[in-house]
Amino acid sequence: MTAQEPTSHAKYDLLIDAANDLPAATTLVVHPCDESSLAGALEARDAGLIVPILVGPEARIRGVASQCGLDLTGVEIVSAPNSEAGAALAVAMIREGKAELLMKGSLHTDELMHEITSSATGLRTGRRISHVFIMDVPGHEETLFITDAAINIFPDLETKRDIIQNAIDLCHALGNAEPRVAILSAVETVTTKIPSTIEAAALCKMADRGQITGGTLDGPLAFDNAIDPEAARIKGINGPVAGRAQILVVPDLEAGNMLAKNLTFMAHADAAGIVLGARVPVILTSRADSVRTRLASAAVGNILAAARRAKAAVPRV
Repeated sequence: MTAQEPTSHAKYDLLIDAANDLPAATTLVVHPCDESSLAGALEARDAGLIVPILVGPEARIRGVASQCGLDLTGVEIVSAPNSEAGAALAVAMIREGKAELLMKGSLHTDELMHEITSSATGLRTGRRISHVFIMDVPGHEETLFITDAAINIFPDLETKRDIIQNAIDLCHALGNAEPRVAILSAVETVTTKIPSTIEAAALCKMADRGQITGGTLDGPLAFDNAIDPEAARIKGINGPVAGRAQILVVPDLEAGNMLAKNLTFMAHADAAGIVLGARVPVILTSRADSVRTRLASAAVGNILAAARRAKAAVPRV
């Protein structure tokens, strides 16, 4: 792709176009009880990305639709009295195989994640659950994947291994066979004074030993020499990742959240979001998201659902 003007959505358009070529994935939309979350689900339906099933208080959902002029014709509603019950019911329906995706409605992220991560009744797998922002930054040539800026607060080394593998697997599903992964810190040299630099070096060695697969890792890298070739050249940092990173692995949630929001509000980037590592992908949207961002989040979910479907169809020998 070429660099985009600030008003361009070309990167997201490519995602949405790719998802439009796939069957719409059945998606449980949990507690869509405000205009933003309900409209987002219906926009994704109208774009052919998902087949939504709304899980929440039916009277309230219909009231929001009536007040906002939203058409619920043909949309299934599974009644649940409140957000907590809706999250539990949606997770149970996923366990029963009734949908391929979850989508967050107007409930708090913590409510939904509490049910998803329950050791007894949730959707855990052998992989740590993590979040990825898929960011379309105006003027930057490639899509940036920032992880984890929403789920794991202070991830340890093993958790970071899973965070990275989740992001690499996402890139594979989106057609990038060997994504370039930068492990971010404040500096590009290893020092005991900054623990994240030591973890970055360890993660790169884990990749060398096959504990992380499918991507090219480098780190520690500061943000500038991870995404800017000239900054990397000035610092004398060589290799395939420096200045050309696609996946940005942050030291902790605070750093990732600030980075993503800086890009959103200062660089006018769009930030689609997806949660990985559970039994099904989870589409996370925000009330501040544009229509295009909500559609991009749904498109990523649909592409992942199709990839999982294809993988499940491959006969085992």
